Amino acid sequence: MQRFTDARGEDTPDELWVVEHEPVFTLGQAGKPEHVLAPGDIPVIHVDRGGQVTYHGPGQIVVYPLLDLRRLKIGVREYVCRIEQAIIDTLAEWNIEAVRREGAPGVYVGDAKVAALGIRVRRGCTFHGLSFNVAMDLEPFQRINPCGYQGLQVTSVLDLGGPSGMDAVQRVLLEQLGRQFGLELRDAPEPVDLASPSQEPAHPCAGIQDASPSQESARPRAGVPIS
Repeated sequence: MQRFTDARGEDTPDELWVVEHEPVFTLGQAGKPEHVLAPGDIPVIHVDRGGQVTYHGPGQIVVYPLLDLRRLKIGVREYVCRIEQAIIDTLAEWNIEAVRREGAPGVYVGDAKVAALGIRVRRGCTFHGLSFNVAMDLEPFQRINPCGYQGLQVTSVLDLGGPSGMDAVQRVLLEQLGRQFGLELRDAPEPVDLASPSQEPAHPCAGIQDASPSQESARPRAGVPIS
């Protein structure tokens, strides 16, 4: 992801990287170790996104939008709002009413967070992204203060009455992201390989900063160039 962002030029096509991570806690640059309560056997990795600590694991869709905001002619705040709206509209597909919260990026249903957001922007280009809980074991969230908030409840699409299938939710989410940014999505020739634990990012939580990413281990779901 960092290499892609560093190497891209004015004509580089945008991409969405869609992955499903192995269990991992990620701690952003502003992250405080005291928010990691009892990680146990789950590794804790420091990443260079903004925000505090979050958890990634199987049953969670993580999307890294690699977009040129200058080409889209939108600012960072608008970009964040559009990502949140795509998630809200995805949940509406299954009659789940979700909202955003001012000052706390992400998507919520009632008092529980179902999707976390953490982005970075360099030279007008985005990386890092969003994590969306679909059908996952939520117990690891009890080992941390999610996004730095003590007692923050976390939920999933399945627990809210939605489907358990990752593919069904991913399909709708990508359609909604494409609609929000006026982009036509097509499948990548090959999935993006994010297998190395020492390269790109696994992040999300709140945090909008200028900087560069680092990576975690991930199981690729799909790489989606967009045009």
